[in-house]
Amino acid sequence: MKPSNLKQFGWLLLLTFSVGFLSSCSDDDTPNPITGQSITESDKSALLFMLEEEKLARDTYFYLDSVWSINTFANIKLSEQQHMDAVENLINSYSISYQIQPMGVFKDTLLQNFYNQFITDGVQSNINALMIGATIEDLDIVDLREFIAHTDNQNLIAVFENLECGSRNHLRSFVKDLEKEGAKYTPQFLTPIDYDLIINSPSAPCN
Repeated sequence: MKPSNLKQFGWLLLLTFSVGFLSSCSDDDTPNPITGQSITESDKSALLFMLEEEKLARDTYFYLDSVWSINTFANIKLSEQQHMDAVENLINSYSISYQIQPMGVFKDTLLQNFYNQFITDGVQSNINALMIGATIEDLDIVDLREFIAHTDNQNLIAVFENLECGSRNHLRSFVKDLEKEGAKYTPQFLTPIDYDLIINSPSAPCN
C-alpha cells in the first residue's frame, strides 16, 4: 500500500474513533463482577475494535506466512492470537456481546479494506510483506495509545499497555528483518520521534 493511502486510512480511522469518544455516554457504566471496575460505552467500543485490529494482524500474518514462510510471521501470528485472547477475556468479564468473524473477514469496513490491500500487496515481494508487518504494528501502537489516553478503566489500561508492549517488540522485529534485506521502514502513523524511541530501545518482556 502506498504511504499516501495508508495515511488516508489512518486519519479516517482516528477520526472515526475520535467521534466515538466524544459522542459516547457513560451513564450505563457496567461494573466488572470481579474487580468492580466500571466500563463505559466508549471503553466497550475500544475493546471490540481492538479485538478486530488484533485479528487483522493475526489473519494477515497467517496469510503472509503461508506465502513466504518467514519465521517472523510464524512467530508473531501466534503472539497476535494471544493478544486477541487477552482482549476477548476482558470482553467476556464484562459480558459484552461480540462475534469473531471468519479468517480474513471483519465487521469494521476500514479494517476489511486494510486486510484486502495488505494481502494484495504482500504477495508482491517478501520486502512488501515485511513492510506490511511493520505498518500493522505501527498502526496498532497508535490506536492503543489513543484508547489508553481516553479511558480511566484500569483493567483496559493494563491489557492495552501489555498489547502495546508486544506491538513495540513486533515492530522492532519487522524493522530488523527489513534492514537485513537492505530496506528501510518509514513510519506511517507514529511520529518520527516516537518511532525512533521505539526502534532505538531494546525489546522488553511483556506481562
